[in-house]
Amino acid sequence: DEELLAQGHLVRTVYDPCCGSGGMLTVTRDHIAELNPRARVHLFGQEVNPETFAICKSDLYMKHAGTSDAENIAFGSTLSADRHADKRFDYLITNPPYGKEWKQDQEAVRREATLGFGGRFGAGLPRISDGQLLFLQHLLGRMKSTDEGGSRIAIVMNGSPLFTGDAGSGESEIRRWILENDWLEAIVALPEQLFYNTGIATYVWVLTNRKPAERAGIVQLIDATSLWEPMRKSLGDKRRQISDEQRREILALYHGLEEGEHVKLFATTAFGFRKITVERPLRLNFAVTPERIERLKEQRAFQALAESKKKDPAKKAAEEAAGRAEQEAIVAMLDGMARRTDGSEDEPVRSRPEFEAQLKAAAKAAGLKLAAPVKKAVLAALSERDEEAEICLDAHGDPECDPDLRDTENVPLSESIEDYFAREVAPYVPDAWINTAVVDAKDAEVGKVGYEINFNRYFYVYTPPRPLAEIEADIRELGAEIVTLLGEITGDAILTIDAPTAVKAQGDVPACEDDTEA
Repeated sequence: DEELLAQGHLVRTVYDPCCGSGGMLTVTRDHIAELNPRARVHLFGQEVNPETFAICKSDLYMKHAGTSDAENIAFGSTLSADRHADKRFDYLITNPPYGKEWKQDQEAVRREATLGFGGRFGAGLPRISDGQLLFLQHLLGRMKSTDEGGSRIAIVMNGSPLFTGDAGSGESEIRRWILENDWLEAIVALPEQLFYNTGIATYVWVLTNRKPAERAGIVQLIDATSLWEPMRKSLGDKRRQISDEQRREILALYHGLEEGEHVKLFATTAFGFRKITVERPLRLNFAVTPERIERLKEQRAFQALAESKKKDPAKKAAEEAAGRAEQEAIVAMLDGMARRTDGSEDEPVRSRPEFEAQLKAAAKAAGLKLAAPVKKAVLAALSERDEEAEICLDAHGDPECDPDLRDTENVPLSESIEDYFAREVAPYVPDAWINTAVVDAKDAEVGKVGYEINFNRYFYVYTPPRPLAEIEADIRELGAEIVTLLGEITGDAILTIDAPTAVKAQGDVPACEDDTEA
C-alpha cells in the first residue's frame, strides 16, 4: 500500500484486538508516518490483561497527546465483549495468544456462532484449547467493505491454525471459508526464537478483501525461516532477530510474486481435498466352539435375559429365573451343535445364510424361539472375520461394510474421486467401494471437504544419506578417539580398531579375580 499511503492528506485507522502494551499499534503508526508525514492515523485496540492495558493507555497518553488514541483502547475480552463492534478499520494487526483456551468466553462465543454469518463466528468454531482462529475470524468481521476501500490484515500465529482439524472440523471450515472467499494473500514463515516468551515457529498471515488482479486466486507462501541474525544477548526465548536488510529481502520476495527457493505460489484450491470413506465388505465364518460359546456370555443382549425391571420382588425373581433357564437352554443347544459323534471338529461355515439356517433348525429342535437381539448376539459371538468367507449381505442384498476395515482417502479437489479411487485404491483392494452416504454438509457432494496448509511439505528438500564409506570412516575416527581417551585414563594402549565391527585386544589387561570384583 505504499503508493496509496503516500497520497495527499490521508486518514487511516489501525486496530489490534489483542494490543497488549500497544507496541504493534505505535510501530504501524510510525511506519505510515514515514511514508506520509501528513497522514492522520487513528489507533484502536482492546486488551484483556489489566496491567498491559494500563501500560498501553498510559504510553499513548504520553506519546500521542492531543489525539484520541488512548481513549480508543478498550479493556476486556475481544471475543466475548467486543468494545469496537460498530467500527470497521483500514488495517488490522494482531499477535493473539498461542494455544490458549477460550473456555471463559465460551458461552458468548457459542451464542454468537448461532447467528451464522450475522455474527463473527459463522464459519466455525475451533477446539476449546486454542482460540487463534477465533481472533482471525474477528478481524475478518471488522474489515471495511470493498465499496469503502476494503482492508488489509496481518496476524501472527503459530503452526496450529495451518493444519489442525480434519475435514469438516471447525478449524478446517474456517480455512475453507477464508480460501473460498480468496482473502488469503500470503503466509510468511518466520525464524524460530524471535519472541521473548516462546521459541516456537510462527507465521504471518496476510489477508485482504481487495487483492490486486495478479494475486487473484493465488496464495503466496514465503519461507523466511533462514533470514535471521543472532542477538548479542538473548531475552528469554528471543535469541534471534531479523535485520533491516533481511526485512527488505522478505518484502522483495513478497512483492516479486515469483517462485523460487523461498517462494511457492498455489491456487487457493490446491490446499483443499475431499475426504472419502472407503468401505470393505464384511466376511465372516461361523463355528460353535467352547471359546466362542464363552464369548456369548459376554454379550449384553444375552446377559439381559436374566435381568428384570419388575419392582415386585416375587415377579422380579421369577422373571430372572426364567431368563437364566433360557440362557442355559441356549448354551445347551449350542453345545449340541458343537458335538459330533466321531469326535472331530466341524470346519467353520463361511456363509452366514447357511449358518443361520443351521441355527434356526437347532433352535426349533430345542423348542427355543430366539428374539432378534439374542439371535444377533449369538451370531456375533460365534463369528470371526475370514477373508475367504462369503460376503455378508443386508436385507436389500447389498454388501455389509466391515467397520474394522473402513478407511479414508484425501482426494485433491482438482481430481475426480472416481479417477483417484480407480488408481490408488481399487488395484490393491478390488472389493472396496466408496461410501456415497458420507457427503459434505455444504455442497452435498460425496466426501467431506477439508482444507489444510502443510507449510513444511511445500518447502521440503530431500537430503540423501551420506555414502557408506564416509560413515565408516567417521566410525573409525570416533573409535580411535575413544582408544586414545582410554589410553590416557589407564596409561596403557588397550584397544585398536581395524574396522567398525572388528576389535583387537592389546596390551596387558588385568584379569578379574572374581565376578564381584569385575
